[in-house]
Amino acid sequence: MFVRVLGAGAGGGFPQWNCTCRNCQSARDGKPGFTPRTQSSLAVSADGQSWALLNASPDLRQQIAATPALHAKPEHGLRNSPIKAVVMTNGDVDHMSGVINLREAQPFTIYATRRVLGIVEDNSIFRILADNMVPHEELPLGIARPLTGAGVDLGLDCEAFDVPGKIALYLEDASAGPSFGTTSGDTIGLKITERATGKSFFYIPGCAQLDDALKARITGASHVFFDGTLYDDDEMVRAGLMPKTGPRMGHISMSGANGSIATFRDLGIGRKIYVHINNSNPVLDEASQERQTVEAAGWDVGFDGMEVRL
Repeated sequence: MFVRVLGAGAGGGFPQWNCTCRNCQSARDGKPGFTPRTQSSLAVSADGQSWALLNASPDLRQQIAATPALHAKPEHGLRNSPIKAVVMTNGDVDHMSGVINLREAQPFTIYATRRVLGIVEDNSIFRILADNMVPHEELPLGIARPLTGAGVDLGLDCEAFDVPGKIALYLEDASAGPSFGTTSGDTIGLKITERATGKSFFYIPGCAQLDDALKARITGASHVFFDGTLYDDDEMVRAGLMPKTGPRMGHISMSGANGSIATFRDLGIGRKIYVHINNSNPVLDEASQERQTVEAAGWDVGFDGMEVRL
């Protein structure tokens, strides 16, 4: 099974277009050790020929151009694509809006929970993807189902499961209290399994905390791609970038007693890879103490073009 990180950045990417924080300005100036990243997405394939995207970021056209395996092939005719399916983990703009890059009458299948499919179906901009070319398939929670698209069985099974998180920012309802209207199906993780070999990995790009159910689910996994948005809960507040903490945004931090570094420590996971990394996160500076701490704890910091083979 082939897994490629198309984008390892959080919403806005890195450098963010309107940000002059130390990280962003260093990346924009081309300083060594500040590697730019597009917005969060993975691609996975059992055979290297037919691919599923796990989330579709606004940067998808750029990501396809940078990934030869996702290019149209002349031997398959004038219009073709190896992208056969797109799986969405939530309704965030940086995880779903990129599907409009896949217009021009190309067949593929969109997979998401009923909650997220409702967002797609209620927003007229997505009608550019004709229903007869791009079917919508609901992902039931806790049940593995085969991924197919354009008449192709990808040889991959996808199991969706609820993770602690938050409804997309643009759908928040302040009158609903601290949950802002968050319900089941708003934020999910994915377990992707190659049917022929039984090899699998987890993809959890957005997560507010590791509760007992989630810890039990991923314990002993060979590979986990996990939410790396923030290093500290209040880093954006301290930097003057935004008056929101990690918990308010629905993202666990890397550091701290309840952070992902500490929480993952005893789960027996083979390889741990951070994705969805915010431009404020000091681990983006490859010479920082925070980067050394993360790597010493056995984590990889994901980057665009990173390839993992299971």
